[in-house]
Amino acid sequence: MHGLGISRMIPVDAFDLKILNSLQDNGRLTNQELAELAGLSASQCSRRRMRLEEEKVIAGYHADLSSEALGFGVVAFIQVTLATHSPDNSKRFRTLVNRIDEIQEAYSLTGDADYVLKAVLRDLKGLSNLVNDVLMPHQSVAHVRSSIVLDRLKESTRLPLKELKAG
Repeated sequence: MHGLGISRMIPVDAFDLKILNSLQDNGRLTNQELAELAGLSASQCSRRRMRLEEEKVIAGYHADLSSEALGFGVVAFIQVTLATHSPDNSKRFRTLVNRIDEIQEAYSLTGDADYVLKAVLRDLKGLSNLVNDVLMPHQSVAHVRSSIVLDRLKESTRLPLKELKAG
């Protein structure tokens, strides 16, 4: 789980930023390729990369799969309001969300809704099932409102590293 609150910031220098930027572009870079891009020796680069991994600055590596190519044609954002705002009810809802593979992201919010969920589904029937058969009947949920994505204008997992000051 990723918290969005204040946390311990890991100091990075210009070489670390070059490594991180390069890995954001291509996570499959070999250590030698990464070292050349960062202007370091392979051993220096390897040590820095391992430190960034150990400190969880690099949270992991994965393949970025195309939902469309695999037949997941519907992306929806679902706003959920809880029935009650007790710790137990919140925990029940979090447990529900974490066992549903179609939900890719879930956020606790300020404002009208308690949570917003991003779900990817094969079709509208899948969305209907998720909303009507899974979320709405759940004891923790009072209200659900969904919005279907018509067009994706931007999708990125890149962090704006240029905002960081090398230290």
